[in-house]
Amino acid sequence: MKSKILSLSKSEDFQNLLNGKKIINPYSTIFFKKISSKNNKLLNVSFVTKRKIGNAVKRNKIKRRLRSIMNDAVKNVNINLNYSYLFIAKKNIFEANYKTIKETIFKDLIKVR
Repeated sequence: MKSKILSLSKSEDFQNLLNGKKIINPYSTIFFKKISSKNNKLLNVSFVTKRKIGNAVKRNKIKRRLRSIMNDAVKNVNINLNYSYLFIAKKNIFEANYKTIKETIFKDLIKVR
């Protein structure tokens, strides 16, 4: 299943997601909720890395990793397109192995279904 990934842009969408359900794992917190103004054929995903995690280079590397994991998840995991997702990275995600991060996020995305 191939779907286009879009990021959230409106502040109200972020506020709605933060009031929705969440799943916590050692590397990130995943917020998800159905947003009424969302197109169900597109996947809305945003990635947030706080400034405490590190400098801009580290934060951008973390976002690139998470974006890559989500592209793989769209291909391999049956993701519920009715939800919008918000990933907030935690501090230990930078030192962690890519494979372990991918496995934990895949498990969490399967729980969301």
